[in-house]
Amino acid sequence: MTFATRCQHRFEVHLHDTDAAGVMFYGHLFRHAHDAYEAFMAELGFPLARLIRAAQWHLPLVHAEADYEGAMRHGDRILVDVAVEVVGRRAFTLGYRFVGNDGLRLASARTVHACAAANGGGSHPLPEDLRTALLGEADPSTGQV
Repeated sequence: MTFATRCQHRFEVHLHDTDAAGVMFYGHLFRHAHDAYEAFMAELGFPLARLIRAAQWHLPLVHAEADYEGAMRHGDRILVDVAVEVVGRRAFTLGYRFVGNDGLRLASARTVHACAAANGGGSHPLPEDLRTALLGEADPSTGQV
C-alpha cells in the first residue's frame, strides 16, 4: 500500500522518553503517535478538544500496533508522517512513519479509531463531513486511500 502523507508532526526525544538503555521506551511511541493524531485531526478541521466538548460522538482507539526498526535516542529529532489508510462507515485507520534526522524509518505504527455515540449507545456511523475529509481524493465506495 502506498503511504500518502496527509500530515507531518515533529518532536524531540526527551530524557523522560528514554529507558535505562538510553533509547525511547516502546510505550512512548504511542504517546507521540497520539500527538500526531491530534495534530492531524486539527489540520483536518476536527480538533479533538472541540469534539470532546461537543460530546455528540467520540473516536475511541480500538486497535494499535507498532513495529520498531531503529533506536530513537535522547535529543533525536523525529518526523512523524501520518497517512489515512482505510475509511469505513464506522471506523478509520491511520498509519504513522517515524523518521530520524538521516531520513531512515525508525518505526511505524497503525491505529484504528471507531466512532461511538457519546451517550454510551455503542457504535455510530462516522459523521459524513468527517468521513469526506478523511477520504480526501479517495474512492468513497471502497474507503481505500
